[in-house]
Amino acid sequence: MKKFTKILMLLFGLSAFAVSYSHAQEVVIGARLYNHPREIRGVRPSPRHVWVAGEWVPGGGTYTWRAGYWALPQRAGGYWVHGHWAHRPRGWVWIPGHWA
Repeated sequence: MKKFTKILMLLFGLSAFAVSYSHAQEVVIGARLYNHPREIRGVRPSPRHVWVAGEWVPGGGTYTWRAGYWALPQRAGGYWVHGHWAHRPRGWVWIPGHWA
């Protein structure tokens, strides 16, 4: 009976290790992204203003919609780079929208 118990414990330990190891490289995104709401741009305040489109932004374990708006570039010739996912050596990271 002792031998059977030892074998059973060994198999249980190996299976627990195998399950935990198989999930180590799994990436799960826990939010469903919906189509973006329809945006109305309205009138451009000046020729210098640039439209910053709305986007889904991650935060607090979920995604929220940030509506688009007109903005002035931070410098002459500046342009808006939309938020996007970028692949890095350790996985995918969210790069928020920013001025370039």
